[in-house]
Amino acid sequence: MSNDGFYKNDPDDMVWWKDTPDQVGLWLFSFDKKKVFNMFEDYPHALTPEQKEIFDRENPDWKDFFADRQ
Repeated sequence: MSNDGFYKNDPDDMVWWKDTPDQVGLWLFSFDKKKVFNMFEDYPHALTPEQKEIFDRENPDWKDFFADRQ
């Protein structure tokens, strides 16, 4: 993992996840490592349609989990 705490589940993914070992239950992600989204607060309304499509494609389990928010 890099020093900035960001990592990808798959090298080809566009979504970067932010490691937060000192905060349990916090799921942060980014597309550019600059604007960081809090999954439970920001998904899907704070994402652009393109970002949502990318996130859903790369994270189908989370898309299913949040099906009531679609």
